[in-house]
Amino acid sequence: MSVCEARFQLAQSPGLPKSPKGDPIFPEPWAAEAFAMTVHLHEKGLFAWGEWAETLSKELHKPGRAEDGSDYFDCWVAALSDLLVNRGVADAAVIFELQKSWQRAAEATPHGKPIELANGPLR
Repeated sequence: MSVCEARFQLAQSPGLPKSPKGDPIFPEPWAAEAFAMTVHLHEKGLFAWGEWAETLSKELHKPGRAEDGSDYFDCWVAALSDLLVNRGVADAAVIFELQKSWQRAAEATPHGKPIELANGPLR
């Protein structure tokens, strides 16, 4: 599969918010970064398209999702984290601690300033 085909397939992920032209819409910069990271890891052969679609679909069909789909990219990140943990690339506890660190940094960062881990109160 070519790089273009891989990107096209990822852009066809179930429920991906899209513009009228069919381009992905990202509510926040982190969502675009998660999308790009997934594309990159897929292109590097870490996982197959079918495996990605199945993992994302499982996340999207879990109970308790937001009715308006506003948690779509939260599901995307959870699916990517699951793949990374299942492949032995990352440790679930490390991912969780990083998430908490970023949350603390976001809460400690003044509005309009870039969020950096160094802004976290425990750093």
